[in-house]
Amino acid sequence: MELTDIARRFIVHWGEMGSNWGVNRSVAQIHALLFVHGRPLHAEDIAETLALARSNVSNSLKELLNWRLIRVTHLLGDRRDYYETSGDVWELFRTIVRQRKEREFDPTVALLRELSADPALDREPPDLQDRLRSTLDFMQTLGSWTDEMLRLSPATLEKILRLGAQVQRFVRPADATDATAAAPIFPVTPPMPPMG
Repeated sequence: MELTDIARRFIVHWGEMGSNWGVNRSVAQIHALLFVHGRPLHAEDIAETLALARSNVSNSLKELLNWRLIRVTHLLGDRRDYYETSGDVWELFRTIVRQRKEREFDPTVALLRELSADPALDREPPDLQDRLRSTLDFMQTLGSWTDEMLRLSPATLEKILRLGAQVQRFVRPADATDATAAAPIFPVTPPMPPMG
C-alpha cells in the first residue's frame, strides 16, 4: 500500500512520540497506520507498508492487542487475521488512560497502602511517614477522579474538559503579578468572619 505524504508524516511522528512515551517505535507506527488507514489490514500489508520485519510486526501486534488498542477481525473468504483500531479518538484516549492506570499507577497505590499499613512505618522518621501517607492520599484522590472521568461518556468528558479553562478563572486567585491570570468573571467576595 502506498502512503500519502500526510499519512507518512503522521505515522513517522507518532512513532517518534511513542518512543517518548515509553512505547516501541514500531508499535506506535503500526497503531498510527491502522488509525489513519481506517480499515482492517493484515500483517503482511502492515509489514510491507512500513518496511518492517514480519517478526517485528507480529510482536508489535501482540503488544497492541495486550493494550486493547486494536482488535482482530476477519474478512469473508480470507483466512488471515486482520487488525483494526477505533477511529474514535476519545475511545482510544480512554483505553490508553485506563491501561496506563492499571499497569503503572495502581501498583504504586497498592505498595503505598501496604507501606502505610506496615507497623514498621511508625519507626521511620516522621517526615518520611508524612511524605508516604500524603503521597498515598494524593494518588488515591487522583485515582478516584480518573475512575470517575473514565465512566463518563465521551460527550460529557469533552464538555468537562472544555469547561476546565473557564472554571479555573473562578478557583485560581487573581495575581496582579501574573499577566496570564484572567480576572474572574464575577467579583470574589472575601469570606465572612465567624459569627459569635
